[in-house]
Amino acid sequence: MPLELGTAPDTAYSFGKQILKVGSRGGDVYELQGRLAYLGFYTGKIDGQFGWRTYKAVRYFQWKFGMRVDGVVGSKTKLMLWKATKNWRPGASGGQAKSASTARTSSYGSNDVKLLARAVFGEARGEPYIGQVAVAAVILNRVQNPKFPKTIAGVIFQPGAFTAVSDGQIWLNPDSEAFRAARDALNGWDPSGNALYYFNPNTATSGWIWSRPQIKRIGDHIFTK
Repeated sequence: MPLELGTAPDTAYSFGKQILKVGSRGGDVYELQGRLAYLGFYTGKIDGQFGWRTYKAVRYFQWKFGMRVDGVVGSKTKLMLWKATKNWRPGASGGQAKSASTARTSSYGSNDVKLLARAVFGEARGEPYIGQVAVAAVILNRVQNPKFPKTIAGVIFQPGAFTAVSDGQIWLNPDSEAFRAARDALNGWDPSGNALYYFNPNTATSGWIWSRPQIKRIGDHIFTK
C-alpha cells in the first residue's frame, strides 16, 4: 500500500510504508535517492542501496528542513521530501531530474530570482529552510492575487509591505540557501499553504495582522490568509 501523502497527484511516485535506513534496498530507496538528488543533497549513484552516503544525505535534508536528524526515513521525512520534490520524476539522467536549485521557470528572469532571494535573505535568514521557501511563496502568491501588484518587484517594493525593504536589508547579498529557496518557490513549492501574509508573533504590534485567519506556524513566522 502506498504512503498516505495527502493530495499527491501521482500516487505511482509515492513511497511505500517501509521505514528506510542503512541497509535498506529496493524501489523505495531508488526513489529516496532520486528525490534527494533532485534537491542536490545526494550526489552518489542511484542504485537502490541505502548506504552511508545516502544516510548522510538524509541527515542533511532533515537538518535543512528543521526535522529530527536521525538518518531514518519514516513517514514524516517521506512526506516532507515528497512535498519538496513534487516535480521530480524518475528516469531522467539515470533517475535524477534537473536540480530544483538550478532550475528556472519561463515566467521569471534572473533579476526576479535575485530579488526574490534578497527578500528571502532579508526577511527570513536564520529560519528553517522550509520557512524561507514559505516566505518566497507568499511573495509569489501576492503576484498571482488581483489585490497586489503583478510583478515580484512590485510586490516586494509595495510601500510598507516588507520590513527588509523598510530597514534596507533587502540590499544585503543573499546566500546560496536564499537563492535555492527562491528557486524552489518559483518551481511551485508552497509550504505556506497559499498564505498572503506572515508575521513574527514576538514582535508584531498590528492588531490587523493578528486578526487574519492563521494557516500555520513555521519557525518564528505565522502564515495567514
